[in-house]
Amino acid sequence: MTDFRDPFDAIKDHPFDDALSQRYLVYALSTITARSLPDLRDGLKPVHRRLLWAMRLLKMEPGGASPDVLVANPARNTTSYKKCARVVGDVIGKYHPHGDQSVYDAMVRLAQEFSLRTPLVDGQGNFGNIDGDNAAAMRYTEARLTQAAADLMAGLDEGTVDYRPTYNGEDEEPEVFPGLFPNLLANGATGIAVGMATSIPPHNVTELIDAAGLLIDDPDTDHAALMAVVKGPDFPTGGVLVDSPSIISEAYVTGRGAFRTRARWHKEEGGRGTWIAVVTEIPYQVQKSKLIEQIAGIINDRKLPILADVRDESDTEIRIVIEPRARTVDPQMLMDSLFRLTDLENRFPLNLNVLDATRTPRVLGLRPLLIEWLKHQIDVLVRRARHRLEKIAGRLELLDGYIIAYLNLDRVIEIIRTEDEPKAVMMDEFALNDRQVEAILNMRLRSLRKLEEMELRREHAELVKEKEELEKLVESPARQRTRLKRDLAALRKRYGPETDLGRRRTLVEEAAPAREIPLEAMIEKEPITVILSERGWIRAMSGHRDLAAADTLKFKEGDGPQYAFHAYTTDKLLLATSTGRIYTLASDKLPGGRGFGDPVRSLIDMDNEGAIVAFMPARAGTDLLLASSDGRGFVAATAELIAETRKGKQVVNVRAGAKLSIIRPIPAEADSIAVIGENRKLLVFPLTEMPKMTRGQGVQMQRYRDGGLSDAIAFRLSDGLSWTMGGESGRTRTESDMMPWKVARGAAGRMPPTGFPRDNRF
Repeated sequence: MTDFRDPFDAIKDHPFDDALSQRYLVYALSTITARSLPDLRDGLKPVHRRLLWAMRLLKMEPGGASPDVLVANPARNTTSYKKCARVVGDVIGKYHPHGDQSVYDAMVRLAQEFSLRTPLVDGQGNFGNIDGDNAAAMRYTEARLTQAAADLMAGLDEGTVDYRPTYNGEDEEPEVFPGLFPNLLANGATGIAVGMATSIPPHNVTELIDAAGLLIDDPDTDHAALMAVVKGPDFPTGGVLVDSPSIISEAYVTGRGAFRTRARWHKEEGGRGTWIAVVTEIPYQVQKSKLIEQIAGIINDRKLPILADVRDESDTEIRIVIEPRARTVDPQMLMDSLFRLTDLENRFPLNLNVLDATRTPRVLGLRPLLIEWLKHQIDVLVRRARHRLEKIAGRLELLDGYIIAYLNLDRVIEIIRTEDEPKAVMMDEFALNDRQVEAILNMRLRSLRKLEEMELRREHAELVKEKEELEKLVESPARQRTRLKRDLAALRKRYGPETDLGRRRTLVEEAAPAREIPLEAMIEKEPITVILSERGWIRAMSGHRDLAAADTLKFKEGDGPQYAFHAYTTDKLLLATSTGRIYTLASDKLPGGRGFGDPVRSLIDMDNEGAIVAFMPARAGTDLLLASSDGRGFVAATAELIAETRKGKQVVNVRAGAKLSIIRPIPAEADSIAVIGENRKLLVFPLTEMPKMTRGQGVQMQRYRDGGLSDAIAFRLSDGLSWTMGGESGRTRTESDMMPWKVARGAAGRMPPTGFPRDNRF
């Protein structure tokens, strides 16, 4: 009969915010507990646990015959490698109903030696590389479990952990792995859930076992004692941990922090004093190809003038060659600069956020985390002992029945041959239970030999002895700790520091943060002669040339020298325009002296309205006098005028109709300012009356009825003013008494001394 019920009858009304919050909470909890955070006990997320479980069921155990043995004897094909596609298919079909690519990516990471400190999957084929290249498709690659994975899953068949049904109820899977391998800290984990995340770096297995041994001997062992054993993270890619012991220790106390790691490098000498820096280990989770691109980008952008080239000469081992610009470059300065500018130094965060035994997210420090892990291992030890006791009890029950049968062998045979229901007769006559009689009736005839009785009695005695030891173990916490420490010592031999897998790879060596080195320190200091032509063509000639011979240099037709001065390649040059904007040029980036040079406008974004009024090297620690044509000015520190961009810096806000006309260095001994106007009036006032500013219009230096400012200069009043006399004599004249012209700033002034130049220039 057709059901004609209205489907809207099943709809229930709920407030939207309540329904949304409830559903989002379910999603958040699922993400936290079943996807992103690792379990404290085995250090695995569900997808990793299901991958290893599926591989175990497929009998992909470590070992198997070597390739050489298989070639010599193909019949001994006991290798346990299987296609990754088969593993992924089992995982998504039976245990983990998610995308096949995400499951395969998780499997690939378990096999990458540069991702896991102790890989859990032994891959065969292309599983990616440290350059960031992806693994081959799962149909091409093969894999099996490693010994570490076997150690992590040891005891699964011994009643050590609980099992739960799979998502469809057809199979079951372990809730957690019971093995003694400390996977959580040994391999670390990263993950982002909803509202929380985890970030755990890899560690050295030997150090973790030694720290656990300290806590087994003395549960009150303090954090400092543990940190004396656990030096810090031990990354699979090596590198150098450069944080101080106090910073490392503090991170492990709170479970939150970050570790600063650097690439490991050394200097290789070349011929004639040349050298190169060779990087052999890079920080964890840094892709080598992107690191090379970073360094190459710095070279192309000229951010590091002392760096000339970078080459990747890596094969199975990393070898990045860094070539300096010159052999005089300090190697440590070069590497410090690269540490600051690239991922040759990075920070790996620590966030020990894990799921505890109750599936509750918690951020734990090193000590509580190890204590919780040891509690889990004690629980596994006790459960294994109880499971074994159950097996022993069942076997002893059968052995008791076998021994009775041997003592009464003829009667047992007679009962079996003559009785229609021998089972009931034997139970009544020998006081045996159903299980014992069933085992006797199922015995093989070959088991009736005389030696069998002796073997049964020996096995019985051994089992009784083992049972007594296990009962003592279950009842004694001291025996449990002793047994656990012995098991950890056996595990330590497999991952000890003398083995390739167990030796520490990350060097712990405190170093100061990478210093920011001034650009001048990176440039080789060489003398140059800077020449700027009248039409704005600039060049730098090597060495300090004769400035008087600047007119003899080659210029374009109709052009000639405007500014020429001595400088060094480490200098910054200041170029000022009449609009009040000042630009900065780097001496080392100026075009060479061959040819006519380059237009200065190709080096800076100079405005079209203004004309160049000053060009000079910026001398550290000096002040400049800036004045505009309307007689206003101020004093500015040279360091404040240096611009970081091509657009320069607007320093003098000139008023309408005026322009910036004077920029002069102020001598260290100067105490006065001399100003002369176009009206040929001279004025002298104290330097202290001039304000020191970084930007603005300044103050009125001299008052004019007609015209404007002609020139201004700073000098020492006691020395007076000097000027060059006209003609070819080259004689100078000095007016030592300037008191008649000394008045307050802003006055009109008076006529200059007799013989002062007619062009009104100091």
